Amino acid sequence: MDQGYQLLCLAKARRLLFLVGATVAIVIVVQYLEFPSSRVLVSLFSAVNTRSFMSRNSSTGSEALGNMTLSNGLNTTNTGILHETTDSDEASDDKKETAEVSKSEEKEGSPNNSNGSERKRGSSESFGLVSNETTSDDLANQDKNSTLNTINGSEEEKAMAPDASYINVDKDIAPISGRNRSSDADPGYPSSAPPMMNTFSNKTFSTDKNSSPMIFESSNTSSMRKDTAGALKRDENSGLLPNNYSMSTSGSLSSKVTAAKRKTSKKPPSRVISIHQMNELLRQSHASSSSVRPLWPSGVDQEMLFAKSQIENAPLIKNETRLYAPIYRNVSMFRRSYELMEKMLRVYVYQDGEKPIFHQPILDGIYASEGWFMKHMEANENFVTKDPGKAHLFYLPFSSRLLELTLYVRHSHSRTNLIEYMRNYAGMIAAKYHFWNRTGGADHFVAACHDWAPAETRGPLLNCIRALCNADIEVGFSIGKDVSLPETYVRSAQNPLKNLEGNPPSQRPILAFFAGNMHGYVRPVLLDYWGNKDPDMKIFGPMPHVKGNTNYIQHMKSSKFCICPRGHEVNSPRIVEAIFLECVPVIISDNFVPPFFEVLDWESFAVIVLEKDIPNLKNILVSISEEKYIEMHKRVKKVQQHFLWHSKPEKYDLFHMTLHSVWYNRIFRIRPA
Repeated sequence: MDQGYQLLCLAKARRLLFLVGATVAIVIVVQYLEFPSSRVLVSLFSAVNTRSFMSRNSSTGSEALGNMTLSNGLNTTNTGILHETTDSDEASDDKKETAEVSKSEEKEGSPNNSNGSERKRGSSESFGLVSNETTSDDLANQDKNSTLNTINGSEEEKAMAPDASYINVDKDIAPISGRNRSSDADPGYPSSAPPMMNTFSNKTFSTDKNSSPMIFESSNTSSMRKDTAGALKRDENSGLLPNNYSMSTSGSLSSKVTAAKRKTSKKPPSRVISIHQMNELLRQSHASSSSVRPLWPSGVDQEMLFAKSQIENAPLIKNETRLYAPIYRNVSMFRRSYELMEKMLRVYVYQDGEKPIFHQPILDGIYASEGWFMKHMEANENFVTKDPGKAHLFYLPFSSRLLELTLYVRHSHSRTNLIEYMRNYAGMIAAKYHFWNRTGGADHFVAACHDWAPAETRGPLLNCIRALCNADIEVGFSIGKDVSLPETYVRSAQNPLKNLEGNPPSQRPILAFFAGNMHGYVRPVLLDYWGNKDPDMKIFGPMPHVKGNTNYIQHMKSSKFCICPRGHEVNSPRIVEAIFLECVPVIISDNFVPPFFEVLDWESFAVIVLEKDIPNLKNILVSISEEKYIEMHKRVKKVQQHFLWHSKPEKYDLFHMTLHSVWYNRIFRIRPA
């Protein structure tokens, strides 16, 4: 029996060894062939090995991880250097494209908000109200994706680089703010999409009546949107202070800017152009006559050269009642130019382009300026001509806001199809009409208020005169050619002049006031230095919503100076709000060209402070004597007439001032054929 038992045990042992050997063989085969299931074993073994390795070599492991981080950082840095050293300013803008679009969606609203509602822009951007904010984790994820896309090189960068021709900075970007949304619907982006059109390269276009808007197909264009009527409500946007925001006043300004950058991923400009340098750039632009020489002569050129001579030799004004000389660079030249515009100017308005992107103005919200100008320009009988041969200027009536609402694919982090759409439109105009080709588009102009307008008007449209709310030198705004369009928040299309009054200087006990969301990198620094630090400086984050925004309005009416810091972009509706409420604006936005810069002397009625001087803000304001302040307050009231939209245009109002600046800049860049 003992012998039999031993044989049995031996057989079982052999069987066990066979099973173990077979199992090992199967594992080896699976690993060799790399079946999906093998990943489990690899990860298990690697996890064990890694823990063992790190426990034995903690310092070596840290060094290895540090080298890995350094390597990634070098890749990113090299990419940035490549863009910064290129001759293409447009390529420089493309570098920031993905990050800017990501930030725009953050500004619009995050689907990860716990209550499902999305951020709105408008009353709170203007009035500092409270709403929901995108989390820092959301921003970090967006920034990570943006960095990866930048390093790898987006298709848009490749497509746009050949046409590069202007400077850009990564602005908070041109955020696509301002959609009214509900928690379960997105009226700005309906699910249906119109059929694609034939490519422009074939010079043929769709005649499908169901396809709206008219869309030029490009290889980069993804889905297109239509039926944007639901998005034509008032734009609104607000937000809360970041949860991790610190009110500490310790640390240098640079460290505070760095902390703000972590929240916004927006960097300060690489260069700062002071207001005095801007004045010099304007003088040089008007003196150089650097515009494209027409390919063939026209009678309108001689008319504009005559007007230029008349303006330069304008007689001195005497007994002018409506124009207060101290607020202008040269009131005599301005009045003469305005008179000649009323008498001579003829504008040809292109009828090409389908709604909603063309010929459909939005008359309320923070982008209303482009809509009101379009409405008045297309309906005007004094300036519009149907004979392009008599036209001094040619107007392209598109809405940058509706372009974004119609074509931008949410969460795509790409504006390629918007840019390509406008590029194709300009190409169609040039192919269909010879007027563009005579001057290369130098006598054409657009008026666009959305933050993305500088990018959308790239390529051939850069030759045009661009009236832009986002008048940022580092995103390609050209002083002396382009026009800074005021960003006006219109709350009622029926009554655009609402909230137009203010207290006299004697009833303004507050030295300085600001309240608003922490958009961009400047506002957190402003709040960090001055929030709840000084009784004379009423600097707040978002204010609780009160019906009619009376709390915010009363603070502006009771303040001598209203702080107007940049948000995501350089422009802000606060500047016009301050003028409406007769509060001296304090502009803190490097490289922002103030509205109607070619005509108005902003230093006479506003205070312009460099971002780096925020710590010294109170000293700057206190140094302004009471006598000087009273005069500045008077000038704010006098300049008010130039920032008003009327249901029917009136002399010297915002419509006429915008058209005049376009006319004025064109005159001073005209060159005989």
